[in-house]
Amino acid sequence: MNKLILALSCSAALMVSASAFASGDTARGAELAKKYNCASCHGADYKSPIDPSYPKLAGQHADYLVHALTAYQRGDKVMNGRNNPIMAGMAQPLSDRDKADIAAYLQSLPGPLVVRK
Repeated sequence: MNKLILALSCSAALMVSASAFASGDTARGAELAKKYNCASCHGADYKSPIDPSYPKLAGQHADYLVHALTAYQRGDKVMNGRNNPIMAGMAQPLSDRDKADIAAYLQSLPGPLVVRK
């Protein structure tokens, strides 16, 4: 019984630490967004893009943003890839941690996105 409780406790601790890493570091994400100059296209507030066809990033779900950045890295030659030469070039050097941190930062910003029930 004690081994079962220990195993469950260890599993719970691993899940909590994994979710903490998956959530990303918003401060580091802000630095990366500045480094890669995301605001030049998506707007200084990340919700006023310079072109209406560019997405509003502020308040967007972090898991979606990570998925989108990964798809830009893959390009259109694979399933679930995206073809955009500008974003492909921006996303290519990002690590998984970079993507998680940028996504966490952008999700933390107030945005115009509305969830309907």
